[in-house]
Amino acid sequence: MDYLHVHWRHEAADAPVDIYSELDDDRWEVRKVEVFPDGTLHHADDWSSTGKTGLSEVPLPSFEEIAAQRALTPAVIDAAEFERLWKRATEG
Repeated sequence: MDYLHVHWRHEAADAPVDIYSELDDDRWEVRKVEVFPDGTLHHADDWSSTGKTGLSEVPLPSFEEIAAQRALTPAVIDAAEFERLWKRATEG
């Protein structure tokens, strides 16, 4: 598994500013947490989701392709960091 944090710079109050993804070996999202400007957390996995958050319907592009987009700043994170955020998102 790989773990990715993407910071998204934009002005929309109803779109996430931070997206955390757990990816399988083919870059399909397994779990996702989205953080909104007001601090609200939404999550998604194969069994459930909150808000409008859902897993991507295609594999995520490479780190380099994501980084090439001006509004996006990707960073690799470790499993422990993702698990802490997942726990916050799913336990309220």
